[in-house]
Amino acid sequence: MKKTNWKLYSLLLLTPFVCLSGRAHAAVYDTIPGTKQPIDLIDPTIGNVGQLLEPTRPTVQLPNQLIRFTPQRKDFMDDQISDFPLNVVSHRLGQVFSVKPATGALSEKDWQTRMAYDHNLETNRPWYYSTWLLEEEVNVEFTAGKKTGYYRFRFPNGKEKSLLFGTYNDGEAAYSFLPNNVITGMETYNDYVKVYLYGVFSEAGTPGVVEQGQLSNHKNIAGKGIKAFISFPATTKEVTFKYAISYISPEQAKKSYEEEISKKDFDAVAANGKKAWADVMNQVKVKGGTTAQQRSFYTALYRCYERAVDITEDGQYYSGYDKQIHKDNRPFYVDDWTWDTYLALHPLRMILNPAREEDMLQSFVHMYEQSGWLPTFPVLFGDHACMNGFHSSVVMLDAHRKGLKNFDIEKAYEGMRKNATEATMLPWRNGPKTALDDVYHNKGYFPALRIGEKETEPVVHPFEKRQAVAVTLGGSYDDWALSELAGDLNKKDDQRLFAPRAKNYKNLWNADKQFFLPKDGNGEWIDINVKYDGGIGGRDFYDENNGWTYLWQVQQDIPGLISLMGGKDAFEKRLDQLFREPLDMSRYAFWSKFPDATGLVGQYSMGNEPSFHIPYLYNYTGAPWKTQQRIRFLLDTWFKDNIFGIPGDEDGGGMSAFVVFSSMGFYPVTPGIPEYTIGSPVFENVSIALPDKKQFTVIAHNSSVVNKYIQQAKFNGKPLNKPTFTHQQLTDGGTLELFMGPKPNKSWGVQ
Repeated sequence: MKKTNWKLYSLLLLTPFVCLSGRAHAAVYDTIPGTKQPIDLIDPTIGNVGQLLEPTRPTVQLPNQLIRFTPQRKDFMDDQISDFPLNVVSHRLGQVFSVKPATGALSEKDWQTRMAYDHNLETNRPWYYSTWLLEEEVNVEFTAGKKTGYYRFRFPNGKEKSLLFGTYNDGEAAYSFLPNNVITGMETYNDYVKVYLYGVFSEAGTPGVVEQGQLSNHKNIAGKGIKAFISFPATTKEVTFKYAISYISPEQAKKSYEEEISKKDFDAVAANGKKAWADVMNQVKVKGGTTAQQRSFYTALYRCYERAVDITEDGQYYSGYDKQIHKDNRPFYVDDWTWDTYLALHPLRMILNPAREEDMLQSFVHMYEQSGWLPTFPVLFGDHACMNGFHSSVVMLDAHRKGLKNFDIEKAYEGMRKNATEATMLPWRNGPKTALDDVYHNKGYFPALRIGEKETEPVVHPFEKRQAVAVTLGGSYDDWALSELAGDLNKKDDQRLFAPRAKNYKNLWNADKQFFLPKDGNGEWIDINVKYDGGIGGRDFYDENNGWTYLWQVQQDIPGLISLMGGKDAFEKRLDQLFREPLDMSRYAFWSKFPDATGLVGQYSMGNEPSFHIPYLYNYTGAPWKTQQRIRFLLDTWFKDNIFGIPGDEDGGGMSAFVVFSSMGFYPVTPGIPEYTIGSPVFENVSIALPDKKQFTVIAHNSSVVNKYIQQAKFNGKPLNKPTFTHQQLTDGGTLELFMGPKPNKSWGVQ
């Protein structure tokens, strides 16, 4: 954009409310002038109403940085905001330090009062947020730095105005008002992590706290559930509040404030944020497709940068893995859920920013060194016991085979091996193995209880249950990754030890029922209804999904799975059946048991991570054209550019990475094998600027909503007759050229 247009554009995005005649009036702009750039196509409100469970949030942050913000409300349908956080510490795992404006005479009830807003007077950008509070007549704006945040409040004339501070967590906390308009604070997150605040107001005010239900003029307060405030004269029109957050110390919070934000005004911080997002969005350029498809694509790409986040502060970081402060000249990243992200988000980052991925994997290694276990759900307070599997093992293998070398692969392997031999596989549990794990190690499957049988292992999570089939299938993939990496590292004895465990999935294949079914501890089959049995989420046997979804969870050995089903023709027919198989019950009844299994097409659930690779499995049959058909249908049906545009829990980039890959026209079916399978790009041209100044390009001639079928293909000008290409071909700066048409070429890509 030309420099002369930037000032106008800054006004449109950074100052949506202007003061006229002493009153705040909304200046609303429905369009963005000039040619739309990738950042103009991002809409953080896409998916802000969840199908059944969690919505997406309109998050403001710098890419992969510590400070994250989103207004605290149920979802986009909620027309009231509770308050605003100074930081979202972890994706869906909590916030610290609340703030909210108030006008008029103050009372303790104001902390609980929710604030009405108008959706059409709200601005959501990755780097900037603004809203108009209808009752208070206050304009609230926010923009983010790395370890800092910046609020701007514009108040009406003639009323006393205040900023109210509170906490989100149950632990000890403190606020202190100091000279020179300074506020400091501490809030205890997740029982023991101390988070520190240093902030400065632009205007002098009268501070106070709430003690025993009464407002007082004291400047300090400590305890649990504390409340503090600062009030400004009635003549005050605008107050800015800029601050820094530290997980290390109060002194570090002040230092980060001084170094990062103390001398910058609001618009400068917002402009820096806009540039940071422009840089990462401009790495992938698309042409063609509809505006709606471009909006869905770039919004999905934006969400791929929500996590993990760099918590390094001035060459040091707090680790929840040993509760110590560590010095390191490399970034330390937390907040990653590998059950959600190993499938597509980590592979996407290996393309777009392999150096950052290496830093994240080295963070995993440090976590292993500090805690004794290689994490699977690393968050600020440690490895969050969640879901099942050790899928960080798959990520390590995938990175190693894609040429990422700047992390300690030997130490990572050590952690992978310890997880596989000494850790419990029980869902939502960390720690040493149990008697149930010994069954897996000795018999090659995780044992299940019969329906109605009482639990015998006290460590089993009372709600999450054993998930015996899901654990066995996930463990087989993880053991495959371990055996493959052992071979790559010339650890032949380990390779021979773990390679048979990669085939453990076969131990639960019931040839008569043609499903993966549970066995008890004696090796006897447990007869179940794969569509419905297993309690909430099928958790006695599966996890969040039923047996139809877990029928396909053998990414590491697709030929083996095809063989179990009787060959490619039978495999293809079973895929067809998946997308057509009825629920045999009302949706209400189905979702009362499986609320995570949303985005339904037959028994296929687009709204949950285990389903991502399934439509691409047609490429391994005699009908690759069906992958092209299914992928386009799924994208067009379930990923609209509106508030309902995510079919399930997006999980901080997990699902969005599927959208990014699939819209570009290829997908990593098996992380750990450096290869991509081809789908159907929605754009005519996709160019990815690679880190070494090379460029990977996908050209889809005549691609359109109708022209979704590949007629022929070339790679670097040579005919391509198979629906795959390698990671090396991509990173070498190759060109995939597809010729699209309205009807399928049923012979292309058949192997």
